[in-house]
Amino acid sequence: MIQLYFLSILCNGLSGYILFAGNENEVMEKQRFAPIFLLVLGIMSAVTGILKLLSPTMDGILLLGDLVPAAAGVVAGIMLVFGLYRQSSPPTSTGSLDNIAANLMTFRKPIGLGLIASAILHFLFPQALFL
Repeated sequence: MIQLYFLSILCNGLSGYILFAGNENEVMEKQRFAPIFLLVLGIMSAVTGILKLLSPTMDGILLLGDLVPAAAGVVAGIMLVFGLYRQSSPPTSTGSLDNIAANLMTFRKPIGLGLIASAILHFLFPQALFL
């Protein structure tokens, strides 16, 4: 579906920019809706990634053509939601989710750059076999 194709490119590009640009609140520091926007973007990225796995864009090989953008969308959703969870939790908390979120956020910039690359390549080459 073309709608999922567009949403995948949009969500992966925006999520990649937010993750690569630095701290999530630095990107949209002056707006009051930034945490809600990041939460909605994270949920939309993950849901779009899952839906792209279930309904491929083009005919032919069902899974391979949308595997990278779909996986990138799921990773973007997880990263954004865990980033918000880490910011909202107290700094002294040492639960298992805090450790997972801290470990994921150390790879924020490379994952953001990969999301941007995935969005650009998926936009330029929509019928590539392994993209």
